[in-house]
Amino acid sequence: MLIGRTSKTAADPGRTVDGSADEAVLLRRIAAGDRLAFETLYRGYFPRLTRFLERVVRRPHVVEEVLNDAMLVVWRKAGSFNGQSKVSTWIFSIAYRKALKAIGRFDEPVESDDRDFESTLPGPEDTLMQKQRWALLLQQIGRMSTEQRTVIELTYYHGCAYREIAQIMGCPVDTVKTRMFHARKRLRQFLSERAGEF
Repeated sequence: MLIGRTSKTAADPGRTVDGSADEAVLLRRIAAGDRLAFETLYRGYFPRLTRFLERVVRRPHVVEEVLNDAMLVVWRKAGSFNGQSKVSTWIFSIAYRKALKAIGRFDEPVESDDRDFESTLPGPEDTLMQKQRWALLLQQIGRMSTEQRTVIELTYYHGCAYREIAQIMGCPVDTVKTRMFHARKRLRQFLSERAGEF
């Protein structure tokens, strides 16, 4: 078998030889009731959605529930995907809406906890100063509004363009740009106030 070969296999037309899957094909198979296709899509999105939802919801005990609720919608509504966006944009928009509903169930504010963000800190070879700076930045991001955190997460950690983020969040592109502008402004101000500490 050639490394990197991407032709479709005869046994599984939705899967390529190198293990990647055409997500639109998977959705069509899911719409037809193919549980294996759903399992493949679920496994592919589980780490990405987990990270995204951890940042948006900020309540570790409900992340899995929200993720499963979102993927249940994917299972039930796969046939409604119309191809006007990327599959990932469609799935992230479902997860975002489910996250907002989950956040709405809680009245109490969430204090930012550095431990929630430890997995995103630099590795052990980095200096303590870099770790502290990352922790402070992530703590500051944790204090932002849900909308600003979501824009930052989708832009910097998931590589989404503003147009995709607008589709996910159900708002105009200019609103996404405004949220990013204010989020960056807050981070710049925070860094300038602490410039002497680094």
